[in-house]
Amino acid sequence: MGKYYCLIAGLPNITLDDSKIAYSVVEFREELQSILSRKDRSVVDLFFLKYDNKNILSYLEKKDQAEFDSRGNFSLETIDFLYKTLKEEGVLLSSKQYPSYFLTFLEQYISEEQGESNSGKRKIPWEDRLSALYYEYAMKCKNRFVSEWFELNLNVSNILTAIVCRKFGLEKDNYIVGDNGVAEQLKMSNAQDFGMGNLLDYFSELQRLMEETNLQLREKGIDLLRWNWLDENTFFKPFDIESVFAYLVKLEMIERWISLDKETGEKTFREIVSVMKKGSRDALEEFKRNSNK
Repeated sequence: MGKYYCLIAGLPNITLDDSKIAYSVVEFREELQSILSRKDRSVVDLFFLKYDNKNILSYLEKKDQAEFDSRGNFSLETIDFLYKTLKEEGVLLSSKQYPSYFLTFLEQYISEEQGESNSGKRKIPWEDRLSALYYEYAMKCKNRFVSEWFELNLNVSNILTAIVCRKFGLEKDNYIVGDNGVAEQLKMSNAQDFGMGNLLDYFSELQRLMEETNLQLREKGIDLLRWNWLDENTFFKPFDIESVFAYLVKLEMIERWISLDKETGEKTFREIVSVMKKGSRDALEEFKRNSNK
């Protein structure tokens, strides 16, 4: 891992409340391409895989009419190639250039599409299956900071999910993704704190934030928790790839908040809660799609 003194020293200071940014996430990534080592570029690529996940799901739903997010690492043509090759030939001869979880997910999808799966098995949304595979893949990153960042996000997502499930009487096992220790604990425990109180120092803060009725304040608080984690865990690595990665993540947070419309966000949230109160099986899926990612 290299040291990036000039790059870090030249970056403008940013805060979560910034109303504008010096450059976009895409522009920052383009700048990094000629600066980072090959090994460190792979760490950045890991972050952008979440946009590839969106593109895969969009492709499987709409095929040629798929909405494509250009922030991903792979083109829509590549996704089309992977899907059609696996479907027609059942195997991909040269697969090392693609994330292994892509192939695992597409194989699962094709298998069920062809009616080969057990119809009696509990149906888990495709978005959740892909998310679980992505987190599992990312948490194997050899960079400890990056691995722990992805585990933090998996834990936060699952804790919020468990709290919402309990509040609206939904079966949490259907929605908690992954199989790390926190996920398993959340599935098993019916305690008020799911047995997490003494295990995670941020659990009580998440529990408090979920009591916030203002959607934007709640989501901003969750992002602030993530932001503070990044600061704390890069404090002793100010010029390393960890700080570059953290800056990228922060830029994306700011970019997302700038694009959010308060009135639309509040309206969407109220509609989701209304559906939940009616006991819809799709309620939490809608909540997770519209909540903070």
